[in-house]
Amino acid sequence: FVSSLFLGVGKTTLIQKATEALKSSGIPIDGFYTEEVRGGGRRTGFDVVTLSGTRGPLSRVSPDSSTSRREYRVGQYVVDLVSFEHLVLPMLRNVNHGNDAEKKIFVIDEIGKMELFSQAFIQAVRQILTGSGAVVLGTIPVPKGKPLDLVEEIRSRKDIKVFNVS
Repeated sequence: FVSSLFLGVGKTTLIQKATEALKSSGIPIDGFYTEEVRGGGRRTGFDVVTLSGTRGPLSRVSPDSSTSRREYRVGQYVVDLVSFEHLVLPMLRNVNHGNDAEKKIFVIDEIGKMELFSQAFIQAVRQILTGSGAVVLGTIPVPKGKPLDLVEEIRSRKDIKVFNVS
């Protein structure tokens, strides 16, 4: 897993470059990354992009600060949980459970506050880490403020190596 204290340091860029190198080497790889969406010279949200090229909204800036019971927010962003789960959960649930000869690399960029609103996502990530034959290449945030349970669980696992980028 790749971790960084700062936003915009290049975690996703690093994941994308590693993914391109692995694909060009013929290594089986699947998964997703998050990409900033810009409009009018400013960030307006984030999209989920699968390695097969499917794209959908993860979050968008909300025009007002009111919150409804069904709205998931991180700062100024409203998370589109339905879109996120629709794109990501089928991939996570179909990660290869085969033997070592069939191992694939699975990209998860990122496991952060927005993604962790989904209990189904949390469950699927735990399943991949404990029961699949996949190697996971992912990103997690450096702890600041209230710890994120799944992130701390990942960080403390003996079978995971975390690289901090700056």
